[in-house]
Amino acid sequence: MVVTCPKCGTAINRKEWDEVKNKWKEGDKITNVHPPTTIQSKLKTYADLLNKMEMMDRYTWLMDFGKKSATVPERFKLPEFEVPGCQSQTWLVPHFTYEDTIYFTADSAALISKGMVCMLADVFSNSTRSDIASFEEKSLDDLNLDVLLTPGRRNGVYSMLKVIQGHGSRKD
Repeated sequence: MVVTCPKCGTAINRKEWDEVKNKWKEGDKITNVHPPTTIQSKLKTYADLLNKMEMMDRYTWLMDFGKKSATVPERFKLPEFEVPGCQSQTWLVPHFTYEDTIYFTADSAALISKGMVCMLADVFSNSTRSDIASFEEKSLDDLNLDVLLTPGRRNGVYSMLKVIQGHGSRKD
C-alpha cells in the first residue's frame, strides 16, 4: 500500500513508511524520510504496488487514490490545462519553480482517470524539465496498462504523458 506524506504529498510505500516510523520511535536520526525521488523510482514504486494486486483490486486502488487526492481548484480548470484525448474531463496543472523543477496538480471528472492522472502527477512532480522531457514512453510498460485499462483510457494516459512532457520541454 502506498501512503502519502502529510507534509509534502510524496507517495511512499507502506513498508518504507513503517520503517521510518519505527526509526522515529527508536530515536534514530533520520536525514531522508522519502525513498529516492527520481521519475523511474517513483514509477517503479507504483508499478510494484499495482502488479502485486488482483485486477479488481487495481481498479479499486486507482479509484480510492483518485478520491483521496486533492482536487484542482475551479480557477485552474481551464481549457489550457485540460488534457486532450481523455474520455473524461481531466486537468494537469504545472507549477514551475526557480530551481527548474516542476510540480503538477491534477484532477478528473472520472475516478479511474483521476487516479491515473494523480499518480502520473506524483511520478513527475519535483523533477527537472530535462528529466521529464527525456522520459521514454515505453517506461510506462511496467504499469501493465494494456491489461489494466481499456484502449480509450490507455490512450488518455499517453495523452497525459504528452502534456507532462510538453511542459518539460518548454523553454520559458
